[in-house]
Amino acid sequence: MIYESWSEQETFEIGKKMAENAVSGQIYCLDGDLGVGKTVFSKGFAWGLGITEPVTSPTFTLVNEYEEGRLPLYHFDVYRIGCPDEMEEIGYEEYFFGNGVCLVEWSELIAELIPPEAYRITIRKNLEKGLDYREIIVEGGARA
Repeated sequence: MIYESWSEQETFEIGKKMAENAVSGQIYCLDGDLGVGKTVFSKGFAWGLGITEPVTSPTFTLVNEYEEGRLPLYHFDVYRIGCPDEMEEIGYEEYFFGNGVCLVEWSELIAELIPPEAYRITIRKNLEKGLDYREIIVEGGARA
């Protein structure tokens, strides 16, 4: 599925709508260049789960936990990870295979750890369509 966003608000809303359909145990991988709107999407995703506290990218902590929504959200940012072994150190499997939903920014850096049933979301700019335009490509996901 491909979504088009013409503003930060639209990117937020796409994230929100995806989270409204999220179920426990799902993993959403979020990739794209710096500044494409991954954090905006993440904020919308959190809002869609009913999380109203401020959401920030966990660049230096690797994972932020949000428990207040209808499902726990485990928001990873693995941009600064040196190797996938660092994920072992934080116990990523407890998050990935737990009772919440995982949102993983920069997931391509730990591709070997991502289960095949994960959703893969790529956000891209297209400057020919304007500075605020984003193409949001959603692939994969759990099979029924």
